[in-house]
Amino acid sequence: MQISSRFTLAIHIFACINTFEDEYKVTSDFLAESTNVNPVIIRKILGQLKGAGLINVARGTGGASVAKPLNQITFLDVYRAVDCVENGNLFHFHENPSTNCPVGRNIHHILDDKLVRVQAAMENELASITLEDLKRDTEKYLLQEKEAAQGK
Repeated sequence: MQISSRFTLAIHIFACINTFEDEYKVTSDFLAESTNVNPVIIRKILGQLKGAGLINVARGTGGASVAKPLNQITFLDVYRAVDCVENGNLFHFHENPSTNCPVGRNIHHILDDKLVRVQAAMENELASITLEDLKRDTEKYLLQEKEAAQGK
């Protein structure tokens, strides 16, 4: 099982906004070009991010911008905004374990608390990373790429 790609697409969107907002209107078409994803999907993600108060989207060709300081938006905020997992639960149990089997009958007792701990650990890590970190890393790699192209 994987977390929906909406999360990584949303992070990609923020990296584009941070990188290009002073040079271009960062529209869904612009973002679709960068992500190589259909603009309809990008618009849906933009709508989710806007609904969570993380970005502003100007109607028409106005483009997207970040709604709050980058150090106040965490990866967990983005993860929650784009609804990456079903009903807020990272793990989805198979529907009907056998009550005739001692393992099936007790699997929730065996696993539930462990899976809650795993999800909490992941969410704590997501909460420790901000969009400021993303911007800093994006700038670092773009500079390295520019220097390599110049033969430095």
